Order: sequence, then structure tokens, then C-alpha cells
Amino acid sequence: MQASLKAIPFSFHRPPRFYYLLSSHSLSPFRLTSPSPFSSSSASSQWFGFLRDAISSSDLRLGKCTHARILTSEENPERFLINNLITMYSKCGSLNYARRVFDKMPERDLVSWNSILAAYAQSSEHVIDSTEEGFVLFRSLRQNVVFTSRMTLAPLLKLCLCSGYVWASEAVHGYACKIGLDSDEFVAGALVNIYLKFGMVKEGRVLFEEMPEKDVVLWNLMLKAYLDMGFKEDAYSSLLQCFADMVESNLECDSVTFVLVLSTAVRLDSLALGKQVHSMALKLGFDLMLTVANSLINMYCKLRKVGYARTVFNMCLFMELLRCGLTPDHYTMTSVLKSTSSLSLNKQVHVHAIKTNNVGDSFVSTALIDAYSRNKCMKEAEVLFSRNSLDLVACNAMMSGYTQSNDGDKTLKLFALMHKQGDRSDDFTLATVLKTCGSLFAMNQGKQVHAYAIKSGYDLDLWVSSGVLDMYVKCGDMKAAHFAFNCIPVPDDVAWTTMISGCIENGEEERAFHVYSQMRLMGVLPDEFTIATLAKASSCLTALEQGRQIHANALKLNCSGDPFVGTSLVDMYAKCGSIDDAYSLFKRIEMRNIAAWNAMLVGLAQHGEGKEALQLFEQMRSLGIKPDKVTFIGVLSACSHSGLVSEAYKQIKSMDRDYGIKPEIEHYSCLADALGRAGLVREAEKLIESMSLEASASMYRALLAACRVQGDTETGKRVATKLLELEPSDSSAYVLLSNMYAAASKWTEVKLARTMMRGQNVKKDPGFSWIEVKNKIHLFVVDDMSNPQAELIYEKVRDVIRDIKQEGYVPETDYTLVDVEEEEKERALYYHSEKLAVAFGLMSTPPATPIRVIKNLRVCGDCHNAMKYIAKVYGREILLRDANRFHRFKDGKCSCGDFW
Repeated sequence: MQASLKAIPFSFHRPPRFYYLLSSHSLSPFRLTSPSPFSSSSASSQWFGFLRDAISSSDLRLGKCTHARILTSEENPERFLINNLITMYSKCGSLNYARRVFDKMPERDLVSWNSILAAYAQSSEHVIDSTEEGFVLFRSLRQNVVFTSRMTLAPLLKLCLCSGYVWASEAVHGYACKIGLDSDEFVAGALVNIYLKFGMVKEGRVLFEEMPEKDVVLWNLMLKAYLDMGFKEDAYSSLLQCFADMVESNLECDSVTFVLVLSTAVRLDSLALGKQVHSMALKLGFDLMLTVANSLINMYCKLRKVGYARTVFNMCLFMELLRCGLTPDHYTMTSVLKSTSSLSLNKQVHVHAIKTNNVGDSFVSTALIDAYSRNKCMKEAEVLFSRNSLDLVACNAMMSGYTQSNDGDKTLKLFALMHKQGDRSDDFTLATVLKTCGSLFAMNQGKQVHAYAIKSGYDLDLWVSSGVLDMYVKCGDMKAAHFAFNCIPVPDDVAWTTMISGCIENGEEERAFHVYSQMRLMGVLPDEFTIATLAKASSCLTALEQGRQIHANALKLNCSGDPFVGTSLVDMYAKCGSIDDAYSLFKRIEMRNIAAWNAMLVGLAQHGEGKEALQLFEQMRSLGIKPDKVTFIGVLSACSHSGLVSEAYKQIKSMDRDYGIKPEIEHYSCLADALGRAGLVREAEKLIESMSLEASASMYRALLAACRVQGDTETGKRVATKLLELEPSDSSAYVLLSNMYAAASKWTEVKLARTMMRGQNVKKDPGFSWIEVKNKIHLFVVDDMSNPQAELIYEKVRDVIRDIKQEGYVPETDYTLVDVEEEEKERALYYHSEKLAVAFGLMSTPPATPIRVIKNLRVCGDCHNAMKYIAKVYGREILLRDANRFHRFKDGKCSCGDFW
């Protein structure tokens, strides 16, 4: 052995004599016998130290020499030394020697098996055959050793990963479950990694979600898996939701996290997402790490924002300047402060300014004020400002900071001080103050600023005039807003969108479309926000054709893929009664955020598609998208509108238990509504009484309507009393109470309820229905004769009643709320507003086309029944939207399943 050692070059820095002492005898290194109970533990400890050195330095030569000396000095080496010999040969890359040591062991414990499995796992990265042999070895282990540990599964899982065999990984997963190690953090994490590497992202995500503790490496693996999937199966949406969950878990991200999410922003062409991630990196101090900075520069360049990329580069350059020991001057500091919004970097520059005696420089101090104001650190800004002269730039920075920090009163005070001292304002000053007036609804002060702008000649400045417009819109003065808008010489897309949004916010939806038409005639292209705003206007008006035109514009402008636009269009189609179009569009949205899922869920619920809504909810959860409180409002509404009481209870328990969302009054309202619609009015009343939250008027109103349907006058009277205590002027409470008594033929109580209503000077909201035909709205009230075609409409109603009676329709005279003869009751039912609207639709639209009617109140039971017959007899689909939901009548059935 000595001769052979001379041919081997020395490794590391060990002297030749060191190896000579270990290799003084030429012995076979594989002569192992049973360990003696009287063997020297002190000698074993001596050789253990050499083995540890060989393992840590991967020094095979040292390991072999130590092995030889062990055999020379100890007749029966202890088992733990032999186990370490296996580990040593494994770490030194000699699987054959490790296996020979293992095979010659007279007795083996679990550590022996774990060590040889680890050797095969390490070798499997380079030798394919090692994987198969490793699995065979594990089968032998199962036959010889009863108990295994996580140290057994660690190399086994690595073998699975290297093998590429899905079946092997699933088998080991099952074995881990069997021995109770599936919840072990290391084992579960390794299994998640394997599933993700094999492209089984859904399986990996399920296991990932079940883990109680997850480190940043595991989160990054999930993000990487979704990124690799690209546009398949909502991968980017799942990635962003996964990132949001990671942030919400208060786990600190690392540089890899930011690199992955920034890559997502590039692939989605989303500057907004990139900026959000950049802001987070700034906040956590990762923005100047080399990998993150490179990703930021790459992201901004690919998203065509070279200026932003240059800013990031300059920041890196500044930090390099400091590392080189160079001292920045006031010009450098000012440039850096203007270039970054990183608070930590701003503070570093502040410190350097103090050290270099530059903090007194007016440019540096003003730049510091601006930097702290942009980060909403107003106390620090105020300290610097108090030491500064009343400089216009510094004042503007302070006012902007106050406005961003929701402290607008200080903005107005500082502006007043400037005005008092005779300091002249500029366009930035006036735009900031106008924004403050709008957010505070301070129209009087806003008018004064407007007057000052006119006096100082800034009223024609686009920035200032847009601020004036926005102020009037937010304060609700649309007359002044229209005047201000007309005074803008050349409005840009922001001004046009502000005007459109203002019309919608103040109930002038039709005017919004007129403004939009003018905008297009002027050649101004709308942006994503404009399109989303107009989609909202279509929803408010339930103007489906208008909404479709807006969708067409979105397609032409190539912005239909924007998540905000897509969500608004899904909501529009759902609220305009076209749930099929909503669902079709929803499935085409590549980047679905939680708002898109919620819009689709609520839409399905309103259309009575309860089972479909719950299936969508399960799909959402399987993709790892975390629901919020709005999601559960949609889910519970679906249960309510479909009579799924037990499912509603299940979901409201799941909110807190599975997602930590405390049910709020809206969620309990849905549950109470579900109970009431299912006829369980007493149980609903008990639920309201047992709540820790104070019941809302809407809860009592829904329960009172249920009492009316169920004919429970006793409960209805109690509920009406509580409702009137909350809202004495609520006309619906008196009407529902009166109708309930009328249905029960309690005419004395009816008169009493109506007397109470008159005594409170409360007037009933008139019921009306409308239908859009050829872009024109036709409105109807009960017994309405105002339409120019009234006689033809009434004749059509009589024909319809005749036809549906032949099919089996029987008027439900319980819904005639007057004490008259039966024949008069029937006639009173015929000319309800929704029947008139549907009759007009039958006259005015081509056969087989859907008829869409909207009613401001809840549809009555007789009209609901009649619509089912009309849809069947005339082969029409009738979409009726009432105050609560959509009713889709087709082939003699309604989508609500008679739960409304």
C-alpha cells in the first residue's frame, strides 16, 4: 500500500508524514468482523476524527489510509465507525468501496442502511444505474428493518427525483403517509419539489398548501413552477396569487423571489406589476442587490421604459461610488435623491449629506424634503422644512406629501400661508391643492383655487385644468365640471376619462356615452381605464348593446387582455343578463385576478346558477387562489339563490376555519336569506338574534319578504317592527307587511299598515319595468296607457293570457292585494308592468330572439309563473332582472328554481 501511495499526488496541505503514519501496513481494507463489546471507544474516537476530516474535504486518500489504520488497530471496529466509512466513501465519490464496506458488515442498523442509500442517491446524479440499484436496496431495507426515519426518506426522495419516475415518487409519498412522515417539513418539502420538477404543479400545490410551515425556498419553487408553465391553465394568475399569499404570510422574500416575479411582469407585459414589485424591493432593501437590479433593468428595458432602467443603473453606480471611497458632492446627492424612491437609500444619502456638510445646501435639503415626502415620512420632512426658507419647490414637496398622506388640511394651511406671504404658486402647486380639495370635498376652497388659477393665468394649463375638472367631479357639481371641461382647449385622454368617470359616479351614465362619442370624434384614443369605466356604465344601465360596442372597442384597441378591463367586461355581461357571454369571456382572460373570479362567482349566483358557482369556487381553490370576503359573498349568494342551506352553513364555517376570514354582516345576511327562501323563517330569525353583530335593515327586509312568501304573518309582524325601528321611513317594510296581510285576507290589518305608512308620510316606490328595443328604452308601469302602441300592447297581453291559459296557466290571485271579486283580481294581474314589457318584446323583436326585461322591484309570484308559460308557449328565452336577481325563463322553467 505504501508503494501505491507514492504514485498519488498529495491533496490539500497535509504533510507526507501524516499519510505515512496512517498507512504503515499494507492491509485489505475490507476485512470486517463482528464488533467486540470490549473494543476501545477511545481508539474509535481517534479514527472518527480522521474520518470526519476526510468527509468534509472529500479526501479519498485520507479516508483509505484511515480505513487501513482502523483495521490494523482494531480487530472488531465499532458499527458507528463502519457507518462513517460508508459515508466517507460516498462523499469521496467511491460508491463501489461504500457498497463493499456495507456488504461485508456483519450487523447493520438503520444508520447503515441510510448511509448506503445516501451513497446511491449521491451517485444517481451521474450514474443512471445507481437509481435502480438504490430502489432495490430500499426493498431489502423494508424486509430487514421494521422502522425507518426521515433520514431514510431523504436519499430515497433524491433517487425518485433523479429517476424521473412519477410512479416511484407517488409510491414513496404513500409510504411516507403510512409511517406518518407526510407532514414532516423536510419530507413534504422534498415531495413538493419532486412534483413540481415533474410538471405535476396541481399535486405539488395541494401538498404545499397542507404544509404548516413553508420557507422561502419552497415558496420560490412554487413561483418558478408557475413561471415555467407560461400561459397554460391560469399559471400567471396562480403565480401572482401565490406571491400575494407569500407576502401576506409575513415571510421575507429573497432575491430569487423578486427575480421570478419580475420575469412574470416581463412575460405579461405589465408595467404596473413591475412597478409594484420594484416598490416592494425598495422597501425591503433588495433593489440594489446585483441579481435584482439586473432583473429590474431588464424588465424596464423590455417594457420600453428605458428612463426607469437608467435610474436603477444610476443607483447601482452611486453605491459603487461609495464602495470605492469617493465622496459625492451636492450635485450627485441631489441627482440620486431625485432618481430613487427607496427610503433606505434616501436615509443613506441624508447621512452622507450630514457627514460631508452638504445638508445645508438648499438643493440638497429641498431634494431630501421631496424624498421624505414621497415616502410619506412627513415628520422627517417637517424637521428639514422648518430649517429651510419658504422655497416654492420645498413647499410643493411638503404639500404633495401631506396630500399623499391623507393630511389635506395641512396642505390647505400651507397654501394659505404661501398666499398670505405673497409667494407665487406654480402649476404643480395649484394641481396639488385642487387634488386635496377634491379628496376633502372642499368645494368652496376648490372654487377659490380655481379663481386664483384664472387670475394667475394657469387655468389653460392642462395639468391645472384637469385638476379643476377632477375637483368638481369629486365634489358632485357636474354642471361646473362640464363647464370646466369645455374650457380645456385640447383635453388629453386623462381629462376625457375623468369626465366620463364623473358622469358615471354622479348618475349620468347616458351622458358618459355621449362624452365618449365626442372623445372618439376628436381622435383621442381611450386607455384601459376608460374602457373599464364605460363597461361599468353599461352595467349600471343594463345596456347590453352598448356594452358589446365597448367590448368591440377594447378588442380593436388591443386592451381586452388587461385584467382590469376583462374583469369589468365580465361584470358587465353578467349584470346585463348575458351570463353565457360573461363565462365565455372569463375563460379567455389569461391573467385572472381575484376580482375576475369574484365577478364571475357573483354573476353566476345572481343568475341562479348555484351549482356552477360552487364548481367555479372549487376550481379557484384547486388553483391555489385564496378567496377573500367578497368571494364568500358570491358563494353564499349562490347558496341562497339555489336553496342550498346546508352548503351555506358549510361555507360560512369554512371562512374562519380555513382562511381566517371573520364572517361579516353581509355573509350572515346571505345565510339568513338562504334560510328564508327555503321556508325556514323561524330559524333565520333565531340566527339574526344570536349574532354578535348588529343586524342590518337589509337582513330584516329579506326575512320579511320570506315571511310574505311563506304566509307567516306572526313572524312577519315581529320582523317588520324591528325593521321599522331601524328605518322608520322604509316604504318596503310597510308594503311587505300590507301585502302579507292582504295575501292572508286580513283586510283590517292591511288598512292599519297603510294608515301607519301615511302617518309617517312615507310613499311607496312605484313599480316599473323597461325593455330596450333598437337602442331605445321603453318604460311601463301597471295599467300603463302612455305608450303610443298601448292598444296593440294590451291586445297582445290578452292574446298571451289566452294562449298560456290553454297551456295550463292559472292566475294566482293571492298576489292581488285588494279586496275585490275574483274576476277583478285576475284582471288586475294581467297588466303588471313586467307583463306589458314582455308583450311589447314579443311584438317588437324577431321570433326566437331573447327578450330582456328589467324591473326595479321584486317580481310578483303570478308574473313569475306566467313568464314560465310564455317562454314555453312562444319558444322564447325571457331574461327578467328584478331587484334581487336574474330570472332566466326557458322551456317552461326558471333558472332560480322558484327560489327568489
